[in-house]
Amino acid sequence: GWIQPEPPTKRTGKKVAVIGSGPAGLTAAQQLNRAGHSVTVYERDDRIGGLLTYGIPNMKLDKAIVDRRLDIMRAEGVEFVTNAHIGVNRDAREVRSENDALILACGATRPRDLPIPGRELKGVHFAVEFLLKNTKSLMDSKLEDGAYISAKGKRVIVIGGGDTGTDCIGTSMRHGCTSLVNFEILPKPPAERAPDNPWPEWPVIFRVEYGHQEVAAKFGKDPREFRVLSKRFLDDGNGNVAGIETVRVEWTKDTDGRWQMSEVPGSEEVFEADLVFLAMGFLGPEDTLAEQLGLERDARSNFKAEYGKYATSTEGVFAAGDCRRGQSLVVWGIAEGRGAAQAVDTFLMGSSDLPAPD
Repeated sequence: GWIQPEPPTKRTGKKVAVIGSGPAGLTAAQQLNRAGHSVTVYERDDRIGGLLTYGIPNMKLDKAIVDRRLDIMRAEGVEFVTNAHIGVNRDAREVRSENDALILACGATRPRDLPIPGRELKGVHFAVEFLLKNTKSLMDSKLEDGAYISAKGKRVIVIGGGDTGTDCIGTSMRHGCTSLVNFEILPKPPAERAPDNPWPEWPVIFRVEYGHQEVAAKFGKDPREFRVLSKRFLDDGNGNVAGIETVRVEWTKDTDGRWQMSEVPGSEEVFEADLVFLAMGFLGPEDTLAEQLGLERDARSNFKAEYGKYATSTEGVFAAGDCRRGQSLVVWGIAEGRGAAQAVDTFLMGSSDLPAPD
């Protein structure tokens, strides 16, 4: 009860649509609503929250915390529309025409694939599919509906590190997998900063996350295998994945100081698996919004909008969060949502009293 709804004392008569209800979208929506604008948030999934609801497992973020904030926003007057995949089941141009401004906060939703032989085999999944289905089934029926990818009794391989990979590890362990291996293509980081990684750069050091700890506690060792390049998914003869053919790699710098990867002869190895989860990051937002709204993109296919201004190449359309900056952290989504809200408020009213990060 420490945080109470703060509905605006008066309305400006301006309407703003926000596409995406993750950290950036929710932050922008709440700020603009408090400034007196009428805000509608569109979400492609059946629940509001985006990454916060379906991207982060319940053991890391209890959904009651998300719902608590959503209840406050509803009490303040923010409107939410679910199952609204703008650009797919509704034209983005129509949404723009009905509003005085539009904020794109749809995230970086295109997962990086691994197009090697055998990719079509059953049992090879994107990490986000695994996590989303698990959380939805858990929230719908406490996993009783069976509408999720079960790792129970399975040999699991997770390809890729980072938070998403760790969440796949933790979720698989909770299902009751019989083994778990985590591939990382880069070398094992040092225990302390390397000479070429000084402060204030982010320390590239060896870290043990919750998923790694859980695997070590149950199976006796850290699940990570470093410098592993996947070459081929193996077929069990019935169209199901049975393992991965791999090779170790070495990393060396060329004459220009750039890192180059080379395979190590004789290091070939097969890892058995019944389930493989691809957690290798995301490439950017889907194409439909950019195509329908005529948006410029940057070199990484994100919506092009200068940091601090957030305006895209189409007037009245702004972008914030992962769809603008690329895959990043929740705190950056919140920061960009506040910045975009200030930019939209200025666009609509000529000036703004909304706070925004420097």
